Amino acid sequence: MESKKVFFIINKFSGTGYSDSLEGVILKYCQSLGLEATIQFTQAPGHATTLAKEASLDGFPLVFAMGGDGTVNEVACGLAGTATTMGVLPKGSGNGLARHLGISMDIRKSLPVIAHGRTIQMDTILINGHLSVNVSGIGFDGHVAALFGKDGRRGLLGYGTLAAREFFKYKEIHASGHIDEESIRRSAFIIAIANSSQFGNNATIAPHASVSDGQIELCFIRKVPILQSPGFVARMFTQQLHTSAFVSIVRGSKALLEFDQPAAFHIDGESKPPASRFEIEMLPGRLRLLIPPGHRAV
Repeated sequence: MESKKVFFIINKFSGTGYSDSLEGVILKYCQSLGLEATIQFTQAPGHATTLAKEASLDGFPLVFAMGGDGTVNEVACGLAGTATTMGVLPKGSGNGLARHLGISMDIRKSLPVIAHGRTIQMDTILINGHLSVNVSGIGFDGHVAALFGKDGRRGLLGYGTLAAREFFKYKEIHASGHIDEESIRRSAFIIAIANSSQFGNNATIAPHASVSDGQIELCFIRKVPILQSPGFVARMFTQQLHTSAFVSIVRGSKALLEFDQPAAFHIDGESKPPASRFEIEMLPGRLRLLIPPGHRAV
């Protein structure tokens, strides 16, 4: 790595908590490479975006996001379209993008990407003006994301508890519009807008998704009968969800979806106000991203 300085943006409240020892691990490793490390902690929602923009303007060529997919999204919002490269140190509940990229959950194993990683031009997706880098969604997962944020719970267990409670109450939504030049009219329980392959925790929604192919994968998922749910979940965790009769995936670079009433949605796991119209656009190669060496096609 040519640069002699690296900026780290850390969300202490992501995942299960923060240990002060992590800061020491980062500083010690950077020192071993002769690098000057600057560490800043997020103070509020949106702060990571501000910190990332400031770091880029201050000439830092590499900025790390340490947190969950929400933190990664905020840092990406601050760096997209700049010459600054983003790195990811996963410390969230799901870590969907990091898992897709093959980044270790152990910081001692993920930090060496600074010395040995390679940089790619990563795609991003614009959804009603919001930047998405991993997997966003309309429908049931957006509804649960809103409750998850209000409830204050964290982790897979907390999310699963809420999802199970709300499953029987939530009805399918009905979308019409177009994807590229193809007109569509679909009913769905969830409409996942995938840049990468998974929600997080290796729950794979679009196994063939790539963050560097210039394509969005729109995954329309019907409501699964309760007795068939175990098999459906098993497909999700074995990268076979696309083979389910309840799933159809359409690829494209631009889409417009409209609903007869406002639908809940989330951007990379973070809840947004419901909307009845969604303008979705691929922004190819918008973000410089540092990934592990020798990783599979991303």
